[in-house]
Amino acid sequence: MSILVLGLGNILLSDEGVGVRIVEALDAAHELPAEVEVLDGGTSGMDLLDMVAERDCLIVADAINADQPAGNVIRLEDDDIRMLFETRFSPHQLGLSDMLAALRLVGKAPRRVIVVGVVPQNLSLGMELSPPVTQGRDAALGVIVDELTRLGAAPRPRLHRGAPAHVPAKWIPVRRQEHAPMKESRACSDSTGTEHARGAKG
Repeated sequence: MSILVLGLGNILLSDEGVGVRIVEALDAAHELPAEVEVLDGGTSGMDLLDMVAERDCLIVADAINADQPAGNVIRLEDDDIRMLFETRFSPHQLGLSDMLAALRLVGKAPRRVIVVGVVPQNLSLGMELSPPVTQGRDAALGVIVDELTRLGAAPRPRLHRGAPAHVPAKWIPVRRQEHAPMKESRACSDSTGTEHARGAKG
């Protein structure tokens, strides 16, 4: 089993960076099994091909535009994702769509694709998430932990003295994808109010 949890977004544009903030929180708050890798994809597109190719499951965290309150969590999977590519649902949907199409063309697409998105409120310049999207980040983290558990790759909470398990008490900087200031690139079936790599690719 090889699973990649990929966070997309531009952290310089407030809530647009929520996908990256979700994977940061996942890595900071949980010990992950060897079969799970976590990647801050930033605003990258086709240059993620090698990391995504031939995965058993790709879980994408991103901001998703939807006619729902800010902070709501939306889960999409497989056919729902392809149908949603017909609408402008994420600033990164073109890059994600092109990447998955290219991998399908060469027979290396992930066997399963899940998108866990949060409806943004503020896309202006800034490094902080808005209050509803901060709550949505924590709810989306819970959704991803549940997905990994169902896949047989349950994360184990790190024990941080004085901090709840779902809130990162410490972030250890590692190599990450570049975040371009204004660049657009891409983005599992139920909706609810809810570069760095770890492990080894199997």
